Amino acid sequence: MTIESPVAVRGGNRTEARVATLVPPVDIIEDPKGITLIADLPGVSKEQLQIRVQAERLVIEADARIDAPAGVQAFHTEVEQPRYRRAFHLSAELDTAAIEATLKDGVLTLRIPRAQAALPRRVEVQLG
Repeated sequence: MTIESPVAVRGGNRTEARVATLVPPVDIIEDPKGITLIADLPGVSKEQLQIRVQAERLVIEADARIDAPAGVQAFHTEVEQPRYRRAFHLSAELDTAAIEATLKDGVLTLRIPRAQAALPRRVEVQLG
């Protein structure tokens, strides 16, 4: 059985696997204190994950490693070395210096709080 793969590039006598860049699915939840971003990154470990913030731009990049069980060989793989990349423009009212990130079972959760100046506050009225 032969399967033609659209992600394999023929070069000379060998086939080179392409590194595909995938856009991970993301859920964004907003509340009064900030936002929570949840991204699905199957096959990604902490060491393979990069999260960068520059100015008001958040970039998530990761290389996935999905190993076959011992003694098993893949018959066909369309993406041998998946790479994830997703970028977001962040509001200036978010405190990018206070971002918290957790990765568990291939799910990345980022908590980005609002800056103190952007949080709702109560104004006291003085009697004059």
